[in-house]
Amino acid sequence: MGDKMKKIIPFLFLFFLGYAFTNKEEILIPDYAIRFRVIANSNTIEDQTNKILVKNKLETKINDLMLNAKNSEEATKIIQENLSEIRNEVDKISQENKVSFGMNYFPEKIYKGVKYPSGNYQSLVVTLGNGSGNNWWCVMFPPLCLLDAKEEQKENVEYRFYVKDVLEKYFS
Repeated sequence: MGDKMKKIIPFLFLFFLGYAFTNKEEILIPDYAIRFRVIANSNTIEDQTNKILVKNKLETKINDLMLNAKNSEEATKIIQENLSEIRNEVDKISQENKVSFGMNYFPEKIYKGVKYPSGNYQSLVVTLGNGSGNNWWCVMFPPLCLLDAKEEQKENVEYRFYVKDVLEKYFS
């Protein structure tokens, strides 16, 4: 092993160690990600049920569509090409709605102890009625909605950080 490599290894170790134990409350979703959000008309049982129906219907369709996307440009094109079909699916559940694809505002969210910052993000947003109810959202590209749906079926899901796991395994 060369002298340069010997000097770099401690630096990399400290970098990863610092990264693993800082900023635990905020996970950055990549800039190229495309989000998906459904906002209910209100918080009544009926309106929240409609939100879940729309979410379930579109989540399945979108996950199927995203399987063919190799990057965010392809994902954007696929969504744009299928926007009228997406609108038709929403219309079947709620006649009063707005479907928006582009830069949309997302409020700050804390989910399972992780903080997601507010901001304008490339996204598909479905607003049912006047959109004053609780919402649901996930990342549709890369297709993390499907991963989250599978994880919700497990009890006591724990999100892990790979580098932290490795450091704990070898240095504890």
